[in-house]
Amino acid sequence: MSEDKSILFANEAFYAAFASRNMKAMEDIWAQDTPPTCVHPGWQPLVGRRQVIESWRNIIENGEAPDISCSGARVFRLGEAAYVTCTEHLARSTLIATNIFLRENGQWKIIHHQAGAMLAPRPTTPTTLQ
Repeated sequence: MSEDKSILFANEAFYAAFASRNMKAMEDIWAQDTPPTCVHPGWQPLVGRRQVIESWRNIIENGEAPDISCSGARVFRLGEAAYVTCTEHLARSTLIATNIFLRENGQWKIIHHQAGAMLAPRPTTPTTLQ
C-alpha cells in the first residue's frame, strides 16, 4: 500500500470510529508516544492523550452524538508526518477539518484534529453592485 493510501486509510479509520461510536477504535487511532491535541468546533484546545480521549468518549457516548461522514480528503506528506484536509458532513452543518498524522511504530497515528465551520462557497461568476 502506498504511503498516501496508508494515510488516507488512517484518516478513514478515524471517521469510521466516530461514525460507529467505537471507542476502542478511536483510542487506537490516536498517538501513544506523542502528546496529541484536538480542537472541536467551538471548544478550547485540548492537550494530551487523556484530555483528547476523554473528549471523544464524552462525544461518542452521548446519545445525541452527530452522524458524520468525510469527503474530499487530500493528503500532504512531510516525511514521517502528514496532514489530511477534508470536509465533514453532519446532519445540520458542514465543517472543514485538518487531521495531522505521525508515523508511530510503523503506523500512521493521529496527533491533531481540528474542525470548524465552513463558509458557503463564493459565487463562481462575478457579481455587479447596483
